[in-house]
Amino acid sequence: MSRVTEIRYVGYGVENFDAERAFYKDDWGLVEVDATADMAWFKTHGHDEHHVVRLHKAEENHIEVIALAADTRADVDDLFARVEAAGCKVIFAPRELDAPGGGYGFRFFSPDGLPFEVSAEVARLDKRAMERWEGMPVKISHIVMHSPDHQAMVKFFCDVLGFKISDWLGDFMCFLRCNEAHHRVAILPGPPCLNHVAYDMLTIDDMFRGAGRLKKRGTDIKWGPGRHTAGNNTFSYFVTPGGFVTEYTSELDEVDFETHEYVVHKPEPGVMDQWGTGVGGPQTMPHPAPDAKLFQPAEV
Repeated sequence: MSRVTEIRYVGYGVENFDAERAFYKDDWGLVEVDATADMAWFKTHGHDEHHVVRLHKAEENHIEVIALAADTRADVDDLFARVEAAGCKVIFAPRELDAPGGGYGFRFFSPDGLPFEVSAEVARLDKRAMERWEGMPVKISHIVMHSPDHQAMVKFFCDVLGFKISDWLGDFMCFLRCNEAHHRVAILPGPPCLNHVAYDMLTIDDMFRGAGRLKKRGTDIKWGPGRHTAGNNTFSYFVTPGGFVTEYTSELDEVDFETHEYVVHKPEPGVMDQWGTGVGGPQTMPHPAPDAKLFQPAEV
């Protein structure tokens, strides 16, 4: 069965374009690969994905697109047929993409109204081997979203997009995989919105080194450093100038995509943070609120 196999990028509409652009380029550790007067695209050093962040100057801060990858054009077409059959509102049908990196894909709104893209044949860019202590992201690790009907959204990701359940935290947070990574998506109850985007760091030392660089440049940890139980990954969470939550993570478990069986973890402090060292917590980050542009397609 055709399925989503990876995360490509997240596109943000941002009020303060210059501040958000400077954050990703100068503080977070990404590389600007293309830009116009009101848009910018960024990749990581350590992966060949064309870009992992897209910024667009807008009147309100919101999510313009969450881009996912499929392996082939045929997979894109098959996934489009399933998305359409599921009753999702289509933004555009499969076509050649005219954005930097090109490719072939379609866009649609999730049942909650968040905008998604599924694509194949996007151009690859150069990557380099990263070294310990650089403290810069290797690639996007995972994205976490809220949904007012999180159980239905889990079913949508599994039945329509081909994800599988890797773990549950109680009955309210589900971790979903689309490849060997323990999770590429996680879903929580709440208003329809993005919770955060996490980036893989080469080592735990790189997570700390990156956190140190951010602190020196005026962005301190909101929650962390710590280690989750589901996925066993380390974490440190930050907030961008535009109010979007980002995470440095490392050592995320790998599992067998086909055979891994999920576990239900009991919610408690030692599960959220096995070390018990993290300052702050989820309550210290921006309070979830409905995305400002639900069911409204981006201009680009």
